[in-house]
Parts: sequence; structure tokens; C-alpha cells
Amino acid sequence: MGERISSFRELRVYRAAFELQQEIFEVTKEFPKEELYSLTDQIRRSSRSIGGNIAEAWQKRRYPAHFMSKLSDADGEQAETQHWLDTAQKCRYISDGCHDRLMSACRDIGRMLGAMINKPETFCKNQ
Repeated sequence: MGERISSFRELRVYRAAFELQQEIFEVTKEFPKEELYSLTDQIRRSSRSIGGNIAEAWQKRRYPAHFMSKLSDADGEQAETQHWLDTAQKCRYISDGCHDRLMSACRDIGRMLGAMINKPETFCKNQ
């Protein structure tokens, strides 16, 4: 991290999470109507919570324990999103290719969050 980041919107992990939520939003438009208040709602909510928790973590970076806690929440939401993607694939609402692409994005986000959790001082210093 050579340059100073002034907003959570500049974090690669946040941008990846935001892109994932938008892709999931588009994909879920094709889910059956009867899933609107169940699977569609759940997967949209969990995918949107990833970026929301990253934004909260950024604002709490003055307190490393709070920072890591919110990042951990974001990681939990990405894992939940993986569960709902598996469900959507098993129900045949998404293709195997779509599932693989979205799961790969989740795993990438999880790796970035893990790196941030393991090195909070990189983000929590010099505010």
C-alpha cells in the first residue's frame, strides 16, 4: 500500500464487493417470482452486506478491534452469499458457469478480507 486511501470506495475489496452485489442483483431478476421473498431477498441482502460492512470497518479503523470485527462480519456475509449461490445452482436458477464466476468473486473477496484482518495495522495507522 504505497498511496494513502482516503475513502472505503478506493479499496479494491470494496469495489469487488460492490461489483458482486450488482451482478447478483442482475442475475436474481431472472429467479422465479415465488422466490422473491426468500432466496432472492436473502442472496441480495447478504451480497449487499459485504460492502456495507467494509464501509463500516473503514470508518472504525481508528479502533483495530472494531475494524477487524466489521471485516469479519463482511467475510461472514460473503460466506453466506456462497451458500445462497450453491442453493440457486442446485435449484437450477443459475448455470454452472454463472455459479463458478460468482463463487470465484466471493473467494477473491474472502482472500482480500482475510489479508486485511491479518494485517490491520496497514489500514489502521496514520488516520
